[in-house]
Amino acid sequence: MTTTPIPVAPAAPLRQNRSFSLLWLGEGVSLLGNATTAVLLPLLAVVGFGAGAGWMGALTAAAWLPWLVIGLPAGAWVDRMPPRRVMIIADLVAAAALASVPIAWVAGALTLPHLVAVALANGTCTVFFRTAYGKLIPEIVDAGHLEQANSRMFGTESTMQVVGPGVGGLMAQFLSAAGGLAVDALSYVVSALCLSRIRPDHEPAERPTAVEPLRTRIREGIAYVAHDPYLRPLTLIGGVSNFGLTGFTTLLVLFMVDDLQLAPSAVGFALMAGSVGGILGAVLAGRFSRRWGSGRAAVGLMLASGPTTLLLVMAGPGRQTMWLVVGVFLTDVCIIAGNVIRNAWRQRYVPSHLMGRAITTSQVINFGTMPLAAAAAGLLGEQIGLRSTIAVMAVIHVLSTLAVLLTPLARVRDLPTPAHSPAESPK
Repeated sequence: MTTTPIPVAPAAPLRQNRSFSLLWLGEGVSLLGNATTAVLLPLLAVVGFGAGAGWMGALTAAAWLPWLVIGLPAGAWVDRMPPRRVMIIADLVAAAALASVPIAWVAGALTLPHLVAVALANGTCTVFFRTAYGKLIPEIVDAGHLEQANSRMFGTESTMQVVGPGVGGLMAQFLSAAGGLAVDALSYVVSALCLSRIRPDHEPAERPTAVEPLRTRIREGIAYVAHDPYLRPLTLIGGVSNFGLTGFTTLLVLFMVDDLQLAPSAVGFALMAGSVGGILGAVLAGRFSRRWGSGRAAVGLMLASGPTTLLLVMAGPGRQTMWLVVGVFLTDVCIIAGNVIRNAWRQRYVPSHLMGRAITTSQVINFGTMPLAAAAAGLLGEQIGLRSTIAVMAVIHVLSTLAVLLTPLARVRDLPTPAHSPAESPK
């Protein structure tokens, strides 16, 4: 006797998924808070305390140092904890850290070391929040809607990166930078409240009673990236490139205030130009890949992102500020378009059982050079000046992009398929 299978009801549209809507709102508010904080903290240091290049380097280094120190183990730790709880705790700790700034400002007790400590705390929370949120999505979204859900999340991130600098500049103009950070602290509380109301629709897979030691899992991820002829050069080039990019962006706010004589609101809108370029790059990435091939597009965009950074050195007060705006805009178009192509390829290329560790390994190298670059930029800025330091860092970025011509990536029209992954290790 043949039985007729019971049809499975299709999942409700994503717009009717209450838990995802709450996550989307909470993540959007959190990202907006992050984007405005990235402008308000250095503005407060420059305008409120007359901070020089050394302190600007310390602020940026503190924000990125957690990736270097705890980036590798963070993924393994989060795997053993409920992701929603991790995100709520991260939001609340970040809110408390940011709220301490306006409180200390009103009390007359705020110092530059306090701002550095806040940047460090906020950066640590970001590591855990960003690691956990990708794990939460499959627990609240049906498998058939995962691509759509991730598309919305990445689109929201790009939008907030556009809006954030402008909002931060306006806050600094009308509320003061310290007052703007109080609003940022509230945004993290809103995010935590949204997350607290989420109820996962899918139970996470049962955690094994026996797991590999943390050191073993980390070592496997490092070995996979180190032995792959495509991932290895991309990771190394990304680390050097980020050193140069972070080096000049560390001093960019100080350069715009001191050398270009821009008001806080103008600083925010100048930085916003880069985020607009990022959105354009994300939109055009698919077209570039289809027209030229994913390999040629990735290499071409990487090469094009080099000379555009040199335009920043040509900027000056008045109309010459446009060189900076154009340089930031074009650089972000090329970098974000290239990142979209490479990230989409990596998600197809890396075996699923190694995905998290491979990505984390790459991020630690890519993000780990950022605090080093910030510290170096701060020291150089004090010794040779802001414009000269920005020029040195831009040249480092240019040289890193040229290195792609020496890799196998420069000889393929399309990036390789999963079947050609030579570094895959057994499960």
